[in-house]
Amino acid sequence: MSDDAADPLKLIALDADDLAIVSAHLQDAVLKAADLVYLPAEKRFALALRRFDWEGAQHGRRRRRLAALHFDRVLAVRSAKLDKNDPDKVLNLLAITFDQGEDPAGDVTLHFSEGAAIRLSVECVEAQMKDLGPVWEAVATPGHPDGA
Repeated sequence: MSDDAADPLKLIALDADDLAIVSAHLQDAVLKAADLVYLPAEKRFALALRRFDWEGAQHGRRRRRLAALHFDRVLAVRSAKLDKNDPDKVLNLLAITFDQGEDPAGDVTLHFSEGAAIRLSVECVEAQMKDLGPVWEAVATPGHPDGA
């Protein structure tokens, strides 16, 4: 095995702690509004993203990878400051959080730059993130001047 950390990542989240790990790997992922889909009959919300490879960055590499993320047991989806009429609008994912409701239910929130957000009302946390294969050089390493 080479030292380029090219192994695809596959993560499952079943609680808030797991979701925090998925969030860390997806920080600064970019996607378009057209990459979001809610399938109410299946109780599933899915998205395709181009995630920054933070593990590779620790070794001096700047790469992005195509990845997919889906949430199961989704009861409702709400959004704020998200222009649904512009499918090519690029979104920058900052974090994914879970607000506990009546155990094990709650709200998963996907926080994007410019104050945009998507809130998923879920029966419980049940998510999966998986790299889909393509890896390419990133133009730059995302910066967080405030240390976030």
